[in-house]
Amino acid sequence: MFTGIITDIGRVDQVEPAGDTKFVIASSYDSASIVIGASICCSGVCLTVIDKAPGWFSVTASAETLDCTNLADWAVGSSINLERALKVGDELGGHIVSGHVDGVVEISGVVADGDSLRFRFSLPDDLAPYIAPKGSVCLNGVSLTVNEVDEDGFGINIIPHTQEKTTFDAAKAGDRVNLEIDVLARYVARLAQSSAQKETL
Repeated sequence: MFTGIITDIGRVDQVEPAGDTKFVIASSYDSASIVIGASICCSGVCLTVIDKAPGWFSVTASAETLDCTNLADWAVGSSINLERALKVGDELGGHIVSGHVDGVVEISGVVADGDSLRFRFSLPDDLAPYIAPKGSVCLNGVSLTVNEVDEDGFGINIIPHTQEKTTFDAAKAGDRVNLEIDVLARYVARLAQSSAQKETL
């Protein structure tokens, strides 16, 4: 479990395709504090640490993970958002994030909005019911608040602090981004769907 508050920006140092794809990720995390088998959220994807040494850790991604996320876009040198798993007693600064990606959306535009950047994202029809103005979403592992939603997609403001602490500082139109919908939105939508079905019976 995670909160969507990024604590490091890692760098992909190696990509080793095989039955599963292995990624070696450079990080400032203290490797002594990382347990083999631990979960680390890597740009919104919960991955299991399989090896480590000072300055790096490695994870593997299955074909299913590559198909359902933007990990297939990662290459040597790619920057990725990192978050360690939530511990009991930690401050919950963002929102509950599982690290299970619901879909990949594309950045359709980026414009300056004061000191912030206003990002626009595409929105697949199957995920549209779960995105609401002022609701929470997780994009590439970052807990963010939705500004507006319309038939063309949704918009989010990213403040200078978030730009500095995440990879959104270098994000651009056309980039593919991992999206995890808010678990509360998922259950509210499910309850609404069940109620509607009962009314038609």
